[in-house]
Amino acid sequence: MKHRPLALLGTMLLTTGLAGCSSSGGGNAAGPTVLDVWLMRDSVSEAFQKEFEAGFEKDHPDIDLKIQIQEWEGIGEKVTAALASNDAPDVIEVGNTQVAQYAQSGGLTDFSGKVGELGGDFWLDGLAEPGAWEGKQYGIPYYAANRVVIYRTDLFEKAGVDATKIKTREQWLAATEKLDKDGVQGIYLPGQNWFTLAGFVWDEGGDLAVDEGGTWKGALDTPEALRAMDFYKRLQALGKGPKDSDESRPLQADVVAKGQVAQVIATPGGAGVIAQKNPELKGKLGFFPIPGKTADTPGAVFTGGSDLVVPAAAKNQDEAYTFIKELAGDAWQKKLALAMSYVPNKTNLATAVASDPGAATMAVGAANGHATPNTPQWAAVEAKNPIKDYMTAVLIGRDPAAEAAKASQSITTTLNSGS
Repeated sequence: MKHRPLALLGTMLLTTGLAGCSSSGGGNAAGPTVLDVWLMRDSVSEAFQKEFEAGFEKDHPDIDLKIQIQEWEGIGEKVTAALASNDAPDVIEVGNTQVAQYAQSGGLTDFSGKVGELGGDFWLDGLAEPGAWEGKQYGIPYYAANRVVIYRTDLFEKAGVDATKIKTREQWLAATEKLDKDGVQGIYLPGQNWFTLAGFVWDEGGDLAVDEGGTWKGALDTPEALRAMDFYKRLQALGKGPKDSDESRPLQADVVAKGQVAQVIATPGGAGVIAQKNPELKGKLGFFPIPGKTADTPGAVFTGGSDLVVPAAAKNQDEAYTFIKELAGDAWQKKLALAMSYVPNKTNLATAVASDPGAATMAVGAANGHATPNTPQWAAVEAKNPIKDYMTAVLIGRDPAAEAAKASQSITTTLNSGS
C-alpha cells in the first residue's frame, strides 16, 4: 500500500486539472442529484466499486453516484485547486495526515456534530486524530493499513524460534539474535525506516514533535526518543540492511525474495510481492504484530490510510454526507476490509478480517496506531526529512544526543516557518 501522507504531500496550487468536477448542482425535476466523488487509485477494486455503486443507488434512488478514480501523483495540487474553486467534487478521499493542511484553508466541511452518529467512539485514533483540526472533525476515517513483521516460517522453525511467543521488544530482540547466524539475516531493516523508529518513540512515551502552547518543537532529543533510537540501532545491527537508505532503495521485497532474510517490517501486502518474486517462498511467509514494550500491548505503529472529506464549496452537502455515512458505515467497511485486506475504520470491526492472516495481524497493531504531528507544516518536514539523516548518523557511530539535537532543531525551524 502507498503511504498516503508519506508519498505525496506537496501542495503547490494548480490552476488546471479540474475536469470532471461537479457541475450539476443540486437535484432537479429532470432526475436524481449527480454526486461526484474522488477516490484514489487502489483504494477500491473495480469489483468492489461496482458492488458499492449498485447497492448505494438502490438504497438512494434520488442520487446518481459518479466515482472518479484519481492518481496519487500530483493529487495534493489537484485537491488544493479543487478546494479553492467554485466547482469542487462533493466528496474527496485524502491521505489521513493531509487533512490538516486542507482544513487550515477553511475549505472543508466540519462534521463535528456528526461524530456520534458515525460511530466516532470506535474510530481508529490514527485516522480520527489527524482528521481533526483545531478541535473540529473534518476528515471521516475511511480505512487503514500499518506495518507488521513478515517472517520466514521455515527459517524460524530451523532456528527453533516460535513466532507466537514473541510478545515484547526484548523477546523480539533475543529471537532475532538467535536467527542471525549461519548465513541468515535476523532481520532486514534499512537504516532510514523512520516510520518504524516513530513506533518505538511512541512506545517510549515520546513523539517526533510536540506542540508547546502553539509553538511546535522537534522532540528527537528527548530521553524517550533517544531510548527508541538505541533500540532501533540494536535491532538494525542484526541484519545487513544499509545504514544510509530507506525501504525503497533497494526495494525490501527484492532483498527478501533473493536472500536468506528471516524478517522484514512492512505492510502485509509485501508478503504477496515477495512470493511473486520468488515462488519458492509461497506458503513460507507468516505475520506477527510489531512487539511492544510489554506483552499486553502491541507495538505502536504509524497508521497509514485515508479519510473522506467534503469541500465546503460542494453543492450537494446532504448527499455527500449520505455517501460518507454509507461507505464509512459498518456494513460496507466489513466488505471493503475483506475485499482489499485493509483494516476497518473502527476498532470494533477488527473481527471482520479474521479470515485474512495478514489483515488480522495488521488490525491488532492498528489498535495502537498513531499519526505524525498534526500540523500542516509536517509535509515540509517530510520533504527535508532530517529524521533520516539523524538515523544514519547514529548508525554509523556519531553521538546520538548531538545528532538528535540537530535534527530536532531542523524540525522546529520547519514547523514554525509558516511556509
